[in-house]
Amino acid sequence: MNMVSTPNIFSLVKGAGEGRMLLNAFDQALLNAGVGDTNLVRMSSIVPPGATERERISLPFGGLIPVAYAHIDSDLPGEIISAAIAVALPVDPALPGVIMEFEARAPLSVVEAKVRQMAEDAFSYRNRELREIKTTGVEHTVKECGAVFAGAVLWYE
Repeated sequence: MNMVSTPNIFSLVKGAGEGRMLLNAFDQALLNAGVGDTNLVRMSSIVPPGATERERISLPFGGLIPVAYAHIDSDLPGEIISAAIAVALPVDPALPGVIMEFEARAPLSVVEAKVRQMAEDAFSYRNRELREIKTTGVEHTVKECGAVFAGAVLWYE
């Protein structure tokens, strides 16, 4: 008996935000990513076999939403912060994919390169043939208090 359904769709989301306080900046980043009115449940990083990507997923307000994510915040004006996520999908749709997340006080190009390498390595460790890697990320230059967020939302269709 399954107590929880296995997600069969996923969506890559990202957002950046500014606020008077760090938590407000994070909230703004979540709102900008389209997940700010949900309860995110951070999970480890596996895409269920056969799950397909959707550009947007309609999520219920207040719902418990499974997500793997990267985030970072800063209150140092002028600092560059970035977060990125990579989803690696197998050639064999009966096998699971892998989600990797990374954040740093660095440009997005650096962060995306690292998260992509992490996804490639995860497939190598599993001895799985890689079909493709999908990435998304966000870079932000802090004004007062800034935050960035990149996530892979898993859901049910």
